[in-house]
Amino acid sequence: MNRGYWDEPVTIETLTLGRYQSVTSAAEAARILLEEWPVDEGEAYLAAKTACLAVLAGEAEPVTARDAFLAAADEAGVFVRP
Repeated sequence: MNRGYWDEPVTIETLTLGRYQSVTSAAEAARILLEEWPVDEGEAYLAAKTACLAVLAGEAEPVTARDAFLAAADEAGVFVRP
């Protein structure tokens, strides 16, 4: 299975304050969006889920999912470590 690895990981703060997680692929981002994301609605959230699934299906490039994941984090107020 194509996991859609990213060239550069995204490090986000988890739901546990002060705890961080590095996300390295579209597959990992999809799992986080579906199981651990603080919200389950919003335009960027839905776009990120769609982008991750498109990458896993071989229909989009991994950078598309990474960019969408960052937009979803911004929308949800999830802290992204620079």
